[in-house]
Order: sequence, then C-alpha cells, then structure tokens
Amino acid sequence: MKHLPVSLQSLVIQCVALLLAALLSPLLLFLFSYQPALWQLALGQGFAAAGLSRVWQQPAWWPPLHFVFFPAIFLAQQVNIPAGVYLVAFLLLVLFYWSTFRTRVPLYLSDRKAWQAMTTLLPEAQAFRFIDLGSGLGGVPFYLEQRFPQGRFFGTEIAPAPWLISRLRAWYKHSRVVFMRRDYAAIDLSEFDVVFAFLSPAAMPDLWQQAQAQMCGGSLFVSLSFAINTRQPDQVVSLAEGARHTLYVWKM
Repeated sequence: MKHLPVSLQSLVIQCVALLLAALLSPLLLFLFSYQPALWQLALGQGFAAAGLSRVWQQPAWWPPLHFVFFPAIFLAQQVNIPAGVYLVAFLLLVLFYWSTFRTRVPLYLSDRKAWQAMTTLLPEAQAFRFIDLGSGLGGVPFYLEQRFPQGRFFGTEIAPAPWLISRLRAWYKHSRVVFMRRDYAAIDLSEFDVVFAFLSPAAMPDLWQQAQAQMCGGSLFVSLSFAINTRQPDQVVSLAEGARHTLYVWKM
C-alpha cells in the first residue's frame, strides 16, 4: 500500500471506509435492533477513513481531509447546492492546489515569525541571490526584500492562482522580486546563494539530493519545519516560544 501514490492510497482508503460504513448498518440492526441514520453512517465513514489514513501513515493533513470528505458530500446533497457552485469550487481547488497529488506539497503559508528568523541568516553587507521554493503568495521574498536591498529575490510556484497573485502583488508594490511558474525540480539551484523551502516531509529527500548535486560550496539550504534524515543541520533556529516551526540550516 505504501508504494502507491498518495492519491491512489486515498482512493483505496475512501472505498474501504465506505464499505465498512455500509456493513455497519446491518451489524447494528442485527446486534442492537438499531437503524442508524444516513448522517450517522456518513460520520462513521469519515472516522473510518481518517483512522485508515493514520494507520497507513499518510501526511498529517490527510486524515482531516478523509474525515470531512464523505460527510461534506452528504451535507451538500441535503442543502441542495446549485451545480455551478461545485464547478466553481473545483476550479478554485485546481488553481490553488494544481499538482499537489503529484508533488505531495500542499499550499500552506509560512508566518511572520519564520520571515523574521530568516533575517538572521542572510548577509548584511554583501550581495546574494535568494530563492523561495514553493513561494505561495510571496510573503517570504517580499518581507526580506525590504530589509536586504543588496539581495536579489526569486520565488517559484507551480500552482497558477498563488503564482498570479504573487505577480500582481509584485506589480502593485513595484517590487523587484521575480516569480516563476516552474516546478522547483526543474530549477538549477547553483544560481542561488540561499535556498529556502517550506514543503512537506514527502518532498524533502528528493529536494535534498537536488541541493547536494547543484548548490555551490558555501551556499545555504534552509528548510522550515522539515529536517533531513541523512544529515544533521549545521544550525537550528527556534522561533518564538509557542511557535510550532523551526528553521533547519545546512551549509553546503
């Protein structure tokens, strides 16, 4: 099961959970003479799917998605939402999440604590080139550009909507940050002095191999939240108390 892509794993999990929910109704009727309502079976399917997701050790954001998926369908049918709403919702999901099923990197934005912590890692006097892999709405390079005028800042984002929003923000701010709509795996990391990533545990092994193969000596590889299992970081920057993220820094 683990060798399957997460998307296929999720399909199997939903089908198995649906089968368990279907078996639950006659079982309760036979044992306790109780006929569960449809909404109760929908919730049962959601709990079963979330539990199976945990058993198969899917990324942390998948169990909640599994839990709400079938109950949300049931609720939508009861409310009788116009079909056009589903189309709009689908298009928005495509525009914002695009190839998440392939990259296993959801859209999840870093916060100001992480941006502030990054300022301690960048050179104050010399020029440098910085790239944010999976730049989302552009928060990291926009914040750092204001504080390091000698730096050149780049972001890359494959999802169309966040990339477009970043470009529009750069135009509005008269910013020099360059946002590319490209998969970070297709970018030559040797062109940058600092590489920043806030991706997911699933993406880190391949990205680390890319960084080792491409990044120049003396450059910095910085990961927010997700460490590398094969090498201890050269520096760990803990954020403010209560923050759940940490910056892991490797000098290449």
